[in-house]
Amino acid sequence: METILNFLQGMSPTGQALVGTLFTWLMTALGAAAIFLHRQPSRKLQDGMLGFAAGVMIAASYWSLLAPAIELSNGSWIPAVVGFLLGGAFLRGIDIVLPHLHVYEETPEGHHVHWKRSILLVTAITLHNFPEGLAVGVAFGAAAIGDTSYSLAGAVALAIGIGIQNLPEGLAVAMPLQRSGLSRMKGFMYGQFSGMVEPVAGVLGALAVVVARPILPYALAFAAGAMIFVVVEDAIPEAQREGNNDVATMGAMLGFALMMVLDVALG
Repeated sequence: METILNFLQGMSPTGQALVGTLFTWLMTALGAAAIFLHRQPSRKLQDGMLGFAAGVMIAASYWSLLAPAIELSNGSWIPAVVGFLLGGAFLRGIDIVLPHLHVYEETPEGHHVHWKRSILLVTAITLHNFPEGLAVGVAFGAAAIGDTSYSLAGAVALAIGIGIQNLPEGLAVAMPLQRSGLSRMKGFMYGQFSGMVEPVAGVLGALAVVVARPILPYALAFAAGAMIFVVVEDAIPEAQREGNNDVATMGAMLGFALMMVLDVALG
């Protein structure tokens, strides 16, 4: 960990955010690469992994984003609540406008277009990866400002947690693409492509915080609200769709515990 911190300390906040989100994108690509395995994970294991990803995101939303937002506001709940609700509203607004298809649904959402099912699937996952990159970028921006409420180690812990949960997310994208008729190579390429939005969101998040320091509590809470929206709308329903509720729930508990340990131990 000390080596990672020493490597990042000489960089600008946007550079740190770029490195952190490139790591999360790489983990998405590794998850998507599981499509090449001779024996792919069972549905029960996939649901447990999706539950795990949901648990990580829920824990990150509180420990790494909402709690620091409240601390930065001197205990006031207003920035945290406003930012949190705006984050969810933003994702909902994009959901209404952008054509996309959730893995567990047959009917596309957003404006009606004649896109292929595979493109609609990738669009949905790409949209839902944006808050993760944003959260990492805002965290590095917060650490760069120098406030004692947030540290570089905390931002690194968040990037590690998001990266770990991107492994099952990458697989969850690639396999439905293969089932929709794409080759394994195309399934992998589209699957890893869905994570490429995270570096873009990360750099934007870091820039926004550094340029406009007063928005930091709102930005942290905004990222949390956007992530919770993704968890409730997509990750949890997909993990429980095949009836593996207990496995998905235990996965979520483990994911939450891991992210909590990462944040408390490293942040």
